[in-house]
Amino acid sequence: MIGRLTGILLEKNPPQVVLDVHGLGYEVDVPMSTFYNLPSTGEKITLLTHFVVREDGQFLYGFASEAERFAFRQLIKITGVGARMALAVLSGLSVNDLAQAIARQEVGRLIKVPGIGKKTAERLLLELKGKLADALPTAAFAVEDSQHDILNALLALGYNDREAAAAVKPLPAGISISDGIRQALKQLSKL
Repeated sequence: MIGRLTGILLEKNPPQVVLDVHGLGYEVDVPMSTFYNLPSTGEKITLLTHFVVREDGQFLYGFASEAERFAFRQLIKITGVGARMALAVLSGLSVNDLAQAIARQEVGRLIKVPGIGKKTAERLLLELKGKLADALPTAAFAVEDSQHDILNALLALGYNDREAAAAVKPLPAGISISDGIRQALKQLSKL
């Protein structure tokens, strides 16, 4: 099994890259979240990998972080979700966003990913529940949680998505929900 590759980035053709490892060129499919963070060609990179052997070929998938690879492996365990769909999910949502969508059972966030319909999104929510939280740092998840609650409070007060998101964005990390709502309302009153 190939678990990691370190080499020179030769080509970038989304969603595939070619990595030169001591004279061998590996074609590696990567999610767009990894692709956008790659350096320019000619630079040295390291990718964590997942190797798949099927009767129609051998495929190598690469990831910038262990959390991405873990999420990919959890996704492909689900019936009806192949490697391509798993890459699409990780290209459309960060691992943190995916974990939050699963924790909150938000079908709408998953449906926005190209190729994911309502039934597939519901299956993902059901089968991934409680499985991705281990891949994320708990402090970051809690901060995102409070900001999500502040955003929902502003939406409930009648502000639109754009206004609410703009008011929540500048809030400091770790702010309490009540202080966050108060500061966001002050900012919105200045508009």
